[in-house]
Amino acid sequence: MSTPLPSAKLGAFLRAHRELLKPADVGLVATARRRTPGLRREEVASLSGVGLAWYTWLEQGRVTASRQVLGAVTRALRLDAAGQRHAMRLAGYHDPALPAEEDGGGGGLAAAVQPVLDSWTASPAVLLDRYFDLLGWNTAWGALWGSPDTVPEDRRNLMWLMVADQRLRTVLRDWEPLAMNVFQHFRAQAGPALEDPRTDEVYRRLDEDAPELRHWWGCHSVAELTARTVVVEPAGIGRTELSLSSFHPVDDPSALVLLFTPVSATDRARMGALTERPLRSVDPGAGAGRQAG
Repeated sequence: MSTPLPSAKLGAFLRAHRELLKPADVGLVATARRRTPGLRREEVASLSGVGLAWYTWLEQGRVTASRQVLGAVTRALRLDAAGQRHAMRLAGYHDPALPAEEDGGGGGLAAAVQPVLDSWTASPAVLLDRYFDLLGWNTAWGALWGSPDTVPEDRRNLMWLMVADQRLRTVLRDWEPLAMNVFQHFRAQAGPALEDPRTDEVYRRLDEDAPELRHWWGCHSVAELTARTVVVEPAGIGRTELSLSSFHPVDDPSALVLLFTPVSATDRARMGALTERPLRSVDPGAGAGRQAG
């Protein structure tokens, strides 16, 4: 199946959100005769200050929109900041990421950030590039989730680990809300590189190894990765609460550091005991493996 053009993807994204809105969401009165799910195209066009024919063509991928006009459309659709950025990226309005030859393929960034990751001795931490590929991680990450070293390099990706690594899914309680949020953020983050071969490869690996979640790969939702408390239960350690936070390295805003900090002194002691164990390798078929160097 051929890959949809970026303009077609933008149209599908706008249409999906138009159909989710209710008239009351934008101050309109619903009538008994309404058959269309969500808003009508003419309603979005009117709210955006554009013509109906032009907006119809925009959803059909037949026209391009200026940044200003697209901004009006996304506001009319009540998109949040993540949704607006994703729409802009689908339309080609984004800050270009550094090419691999300029950022060293992530090696320079990984070398700079690795000491920071290692300083968190009881807090699992990982460095991701713009494709959510793992560039580096600390001992606590490997102790909790399994060392990413044993995962084939083409699958050494956070989204793949979240959905296809059985150890991670076993250790992490209520994995689905976090996995979905990670995927929504992945979609938003990958916006500038939707046509990139690596992005396409990640989607193919997800489709191959987690076909039961295929409906996730086809959705149009995007979101920021939000801070939250997650519960893990490593074997022999017991229930442990970790606070998830994230930030972008100043040297590469397209990269991301995830940090899982123990919530209480008891949680910190349990994570400390876990990291003192010999690091176990995990079957590649189950997920997890290597420190980037």
